[in-house]
Amino acid sequence: MGRLFIESLNGAKIFKCKFCKVDTASHDDIVSKDFQGRFGRAYLFRNVVNISLGPSEERNLTSGLHTVNDIYCSSCQQILGWRYEKAFEPSQKYKEGMFILEKERMLKDGW
Repeated sequence: MGRLFIESLNGAKIFKCKFCKVDTASHDDIVSKDFQGRFGRAYLFRNVVNISLGPSEERNLTSGLHTVNDIYCSSCQQILGWRYEKAFEPSQKYKEGMFILEKERMLKDGW
């Protein structure tokens, strides 16, 4: 088994995994703060780091049917949110390739 590569993010405001405190996303990559996740409020991000993807599955979410992958912290394997792989509604296509991080599963660093 190889060593785990953990990417560190630069910037003043960083989101970290609540469980192991590994960098996950930059405040600069937030697209929207107006999302709902499994555990409450969630944020939509353009880019996240230090995650692994679960298998693709279709889910009927608040905004319609989507193909998504759950995302896990690559360090501690806790579920952090999901990635939008495909949106079936034309108005939701902007989410494809973006990530939802659950606010409840994140720590803010540098705020």
